[in-house]
Parts: sequence; C-alpha cells; structure tokens
Amino acid sequence: MKTIGLIGGMSWESTVEYYRIINQEVSRRLGGLHSGKILMYSVDFGEVESLMRDGRWDEIGGHVAGIARTLETGGADLVLLCTNTVHKIADRIESAIRVPFIHIADAAGEEIVGNGMSTVGLLGTRYTMEEDFYKKRLAEKFGLSVLIPPDEKRGVINDVIFNELCKGVVKPTSKNEFKAVIDELIVRGAQGIILGCTEIPMLIGDEDSSVPLFDTTKIHALRAVDYALS
Repeated sequence: MKTIGLIGGMSWESTVEYYRIINQEVSRRLGGLHSGKILMYSVDFGEVESLMRDGRWDEIGGHVAGIARTLETGGADLVLLCTNTVHKIADRIESAIRVPFIHIADAAGEEIVGNGMSTVGLLGTRYTMEEDFYKKRLAEKFGLSVLIPPDEKRGVINDVIFNELCKGVVKPTSKNEFKAVIDELIVRGAQGIILGCTEIPMLIGDEDSSVPLFDTTKIHALRAVDYALS
C-alpha cells in the first residue's frame, strides 16, 4: 500500500472527511483491520484565508508547495490538496514534487465524463466559480460545459461556505438557498451538479437534487485510495 500525503486544514471540517473516507474505503477493500497509510499536514486556515482575501496567492503557492515537499520527504507516495479553491496554485505543487499530485478537478472530470454528462453546474467559493483555474480545466481536459449561478447567488454560496460551513455551522435556511440554486442550474440545462467546495457535502446530499451530485471530497479521496492500492 502506498502512503497518501494530505495537505489539509482548508478547512479542517472537510479534512476530517478525507481521513474518514480514505480509511473506511481501505478497510472495505482490504478487510480485517486494514486502514490507510496517511501523512497529513494541516494548516491554520485563518492565515491562508487572510492571504486569499488580500490576493496574495503567490505566498500561498510557495507555502503550500513547501508543505507538499515536506510530505514527499516524509514518505508520501502521492499528494492531495484537500480543498478545491486552493487548487488555484496547483501548478506550484506539481512543479515542487516528484510524486504524483492528484488534482481534484481531474478526479471530478473523470467521474462526470464516466457518467456520460457534458453539462454540469458548479457550486463553490467565488474563486472557484468565477475564475478559470477550475472551469477551464474541466472544459479543456474533459470537454465539459460548466454553468455557474448568477452573481447574487454566488455571493450567498460564498458567504455560507466561509461564515458557516468552515466553522461547522449547518443551517436549514442555507440548505434551502442552495437547493434553490441547484434547481435553477438544472432548469438552465445542468445534467449534474459539482459540489466544488469540500465543505458543501456537510449541507447538501443526494436527496436535495433531482440530478446527480458530484461530491468532490468523496471523489478525490476515493481516487487517492485507487492509487494507493494500485
């Protein structure tokens, strides 16, 4: 079994899910008392989020690339960044290490295409929904058409992520807001919905949508297990 390196803490609420999913899946596949071989470096998200707000992505990239090298030096055979938004600097990680880096958008894209879909809705932080680092990758590598909510709704989603979900707060009113946005995306032609923030599955589940949901936390974690056991 290969050792999985996790860069977590963005936020720790969803990093917990990575740890749980990986260990449960390894146990399911191998049986007995087996669990995943994992190295984790968990950051202080308060520091990272402050840099994000100030647009200091180069500093984030340097810091996270250094963490990836630390994991590799410590024995990680592959590295995952346990967040969608910070994949904005994924190229810094890929150039900093020799072991495989499993990109969360690639894992999602493979899953979506494997389900025969060509048009999907994307929910996430404003960075993920509005900038090209995520949508463009899905379009260019997988031929996907990606729909995002209108500006006002993007603001609501972003606020719920940072002010509620990243703090472990789950509100029924926010759930209803997200469900309404999902319904609007479906009307516009979305065949499925990408939960493109690792905290969103805390709030939204399969029962909340009439089309398939693509839980990037789970998809990403399971891809890590595939590689670790290959």
